[in-house]
Amino acid sequence: MKKALLALLALGVLVGAAAGGWYMWRERRVAAFAVTPMPLSVPVTVDIPSGTGPRGVARLLEEAGVVSDADLLYRYIRREGLGPKLQAGEYEFTDTVTPVQALEKILSGQVKAYRFTIPEGLRVEEILPILVSSELKLDGRKLEQLVSNQGFLAEIGVPAGSIEGFLYPDTYTFTRKATEESVLTKMVSRALEEYRRADAQRQEGVKLDVLEAFTLASIVEKETGVPEERARISCVFHNRLERGMKLETDPTVLYSMRLRGVSSKNITRKDLRAEHPYNTYTVTGLPPGPIASPGGAALQAALRPQDCEDLFFVSRNDGTHLFCPTRECHEAAVREWQVEFFRKKREQSGGQ
Repeated sequence: MKKALLALLALGVLVGAAAGGWYMWRERRVAAFAVTPMPLSVPVTVDIPSGTGPRGVARLLEEAGVVSDADLLYRYIRREGLGPKLQAGEYEFTDTVTPVQALEKILSGQVKAYRFTIPEGLRVEEILPILVSSELKLDGRKLEQLVSNQGFLAEIGVPAGSIEGFLYPDTYTFTRKATEESVLTKMVSRALEEYRRADAQRQEGVKLDVLEAFTLASIVEKETGVPEERARISCVFHNRLERGMKLETDPTVLYSMRLRGVSSKNITRKDLRAEHPYNTYTVTGLPPGPIASPGGAALQAALRPQDCEDLFFVSRNDGTHLFCPTRECHEAAVREWQVEFFRKKREQSGGQ
């Protein structure tokens, strides 16, 4: 009997030692696996749905080639108690990554970001294709519906019947969860943020409301790309508005032409005489709304114009303008910089 007990005790010791040895071997293997680099020849994106458990996360990472063994990764997650801290989302892995580094990205919620850039001075019809072609894969039809949806516009603070002019030009970063509504809301929020910044520096006596400020800023944006001219061009328009003069600005004519279905970029006398709310050659005052999306500098110029006596400006055909306080000065500038310029250009063209 004593011999049997000793044998059982010896067997138990051997089994325990074997189990302990196996456990230590397994733990060493898990520890070594956790810090073993996994080379990735191309960037890999892994989408972890909401509610995915530790075993599911390990499996998704193995299937994507981010880790080599889902079971070992699962054991590491369990050992470290990381399961409840794993965050759902879309994650991108590049170059060489260890399982620990992959988990750190998921634990901290460093989801993949998508970026797009909107330049200054674009119209809604030019901005929407940029959104649709971005990697966010937004629905163009839904975007088109939202830009004129009165309930949506009122909800996000657009004081107009269209979102035109309120999609702020900037570089934006979104995650895959972004919706058409959230993207437009963010862009409008940026526009109103820049307006508040410009409004804080508003010049005394400038009475423009929010919609009028964006409208004038959009015209300034389309009239010049020269930073130092914006405030002076704004001054010209403020002076004309105060005197009850028509603004007579070509960008509004081009905008009215597009609304009338005219795609040409060449303005004719017929276009100048065409009755339309956005044609500032036929209507007095500002048009009903913006004609493009102004940047922050144009908004600042609209609310803080330069102090000047000018009522006219003429293009020098190099992106800059000549400013005039009188019609006589203006007509002379037109003859010099427009009539003569194009006459010489025709002569040069005919001589070739």
